[in-house]
Amino acid sequence: MIFTIGFTKKTAEVFFTKLMEAGVKRLIDTRLNNVSQLAGFAKRDDLQFFLKTVGGIEYIHELAFAPTQEMLDDFKNGHGDWKIYEKQFLKLMKQRKIEDLYPKEFYEDACLLCSEDKPHHCHRRLVAEYLNLNIVHL
Repeated sequence: MIFTIGFTKKTAEVFFTKLMEAGVKRLIDTRLNNVSQLAGFAKRDDLQFFLKTVGGIEYIHELAFAPTQEMLDDFKNGHGDWKIYEKQFLKLMKQRKIEDLYPKEFYEDACLLCSEDKPHHCHRRLVAEYLNLNIVHL
């Protein structure tokens, strides 16, 4: 089983409590851009520190699970056509052969992170579904 979570619209307390209550041992950051000031507590270096200190959770930034900058820009500039974005991202994952990156055991007690609050229009859900994993969205 794999978990997914977005940090937007969550306080640090809610975010870290959800991870710890779920028993997450590894957080896999799927964001292309993870150093923005807008990320608050979820900025890469801060997040890595908080995860380790607060919950004993390992942090991994996996760019193979992130969209390209061009895809993000097209999605934002194209007024958010999710169907086009989803099709492009599925093709990208296939080209990258993300299923070959890690053994299935790697995903046990792991959580995919992105910024989106809800998973229905977020690439973290697409990654988990593509990998054919049992998913729990936090």
